[in-house]
Amino acid sequence: MPGIYLDELDMRILGILQCDSSLSNLELAARVHASPATCLRRVRGLRKAGVIQREIAVLDAARLGRTLTAIVEVSLDRQSMEDLGAFESYICAERAVTQCYRVSPGPDFVLVVEMTDMNEYDELARRLFKSATNVRNVRTFFSTHRAKFEANAGVRAAVCK
Repeated sequence: MPGIYLDELDMRILGILQCDSSLSNLELAARVHASPATCLRRVRGLRKAGVIQREIAVLDAARLGRTLTAIVEVSLDRQSMEDLGAFESYICAERAVTQCYRVSPGPDFVLVVEMTDMNEYDELARRLFKSATNVRNVRTFFSTHRAKFEANAGVRAAVCK
C-alpha cells in the first residue's frame, strides 16, 4: 500500500515473520524485543493494512514429485486490458502455474510452472497454449538448478534460523 509508514519495529516483525510465520506471539515478541501486547497489535495492524497478505507453508516441490520447473514467456496477439485479463484468469486457474507476471517490454507474461516431468509439460503446453486463440508465441526455459528462492519482499531479518 503506497504511503504506509513502517517503523523499525514493524520492519523487524516483518523480517522475522518472513523467516518463520509459525512463531507464537510470545516468541515473536521476544525476538523483536517488544511486549507481547505491542507485537500482537502491530501484527494485526499490518494484516489490516494489507502489508501481510496471507501466511502460507513453503513446500519442497521436489519431495512432492514436482521436479521439473519451467519459466515460460507468453506473447499474445491482442493486448487490450480485457484480453490480458482474460488470459491471466485462464492461466492462473491452472494448478501447475505457481507464479504469473505481466511484464514489459518483451513478452506479455512470464510464468513459473512446476510439473512432474516433460510429459506433463507437453500435455500442459498443448492444453493451455496451443488451443488458446490469442497466444502468438510461447518460449520455455527449463530450470537446471535453483540457486535462490525467497518470498522476502526486500525485508529481511538479521538472521533467519
